[in-house]
Amino acid sequence: MNLKDDHKERRQNIVDLLINKAALKQDIADYSEKVLARFKEVVQKELEELGKSIADDRIRLSYKDNGKYEFRVSIGSDALVFQLHTNIFRFDDENPMWKSKYLEENGANGYFAIINIYNFLAESVEKSRLNDAGYLIGRLFLNHEEHFLVEGKGQLGFLFRDLETSQLTDDVICQVIQASLSFAVEFDLITPPYDMVQEVSLMQINAISSDLQIATGKRLGFKFSSEEKDIY
Repeated sequence: MNLKDDHKERRQNIVDLLINKAALKQDIADYSEKVLARFKEVVQKELEELGKSIADDRIRLSYKDNGKYEFRVSIGSDALVFQLHTNIFRFDDENPMWKSKYLEENGANGYFAIINIYNFLAESVEKSRLNDAGYLIGRLFLNHEEHFLVEGKGQLGFLFRDLETSQLTDDVICQVIQASLSFAVEFDLITPPYDMVQEVSLMQINAISSDLQIATGKRLGFKFSSEEKDIY
């Protein structure tokens, strides 16, 4: 093969990659944006239904659209952030899912868009306490065949694990949202160990005096995930 033919072959390889892999990723990205839009619609309906049974106006039940890739929900003393990552990911080579028939038959099924679900204290968001900690409580994987799986905490860790057969209906989206809301409300603020908070700087005291902005997280000083180990 001469140099000219070699260049032609390499060029064709690049074209094939662009047609197959780049197009695949764009298809997944386009689909995932539609999914997040569906989440926005369903979560607003769910908050409306919850509000019918809650007369206490001190209890937060609110929704905020933060644009194409994110929305936030305040519920009680918690805030949930649903955020669509702008990149497409592939399972790493060691992931046991590659041994499944579904991925062995078509490697393209192992590429995903990801919607992350974060839990913060509602006051952290409302008062823009930028040092406050939040936690990833779940993430939703979406592939080009419009199949999905969820990994996370509580019910999010076991309800939606069958990637090959799962279909993301509005009823399923509602179930994911309800599981997220339930986990956030049940997961309580834990007192940090005394030794972690016994020292304080004058700068911190001044900040506390002005607007109570001290770094806070639901389990400040504790590991969030000693409960179970995710496999994905």
